[in-house]
Amino acid sequence: MVAKNRIFVSFAMEDKTYRDFLVGQAKNEKSPFEFVNMSVLEPWDTQWKTNCRSRIKGCDGMIALVSKNLARATGALWEVNCAKDENIPVLGVYCATIDRPTSLPSEFFGVKVVGWTWANTATFIGNL
Repeated sequence: MVAKNRIFVSFAMEDKTYRDFLVGQAKNEKSPFEFVNMSVLEPWDTQWKTNCRSRIKGCDGMIALVSKNLARATGALWEVNCAKDENIPVLGVYCATIDRPTSLPSEFFGVKVVGWTWANTATFIGNL
């Protein structure tokens, strides 16, 4: 049995469907990996950043879904910076093969961004 990794999924709310696809893939019995979905579905009150940081710190890694919506997703960008501050490994995964953003926000400096494939995700999770 593959060891479970706690993975925080960061995404722009407009990309919730892609997050659902990622979670669904991990539940497939043929999946080469498993993870516990630790993403925040709705912003918390004034303690949001404190609570979110605590959840991120409790994870082994973060997958940040990358689309054209990301540049305006201030919460998701904060989550990526938070993970980097806490030395939590981050992998950026493009949501689609076409219509990708032409540039990435500065929060992704030093973050590897890859296409959405089983191999890319499994390699990241396997190296945690």
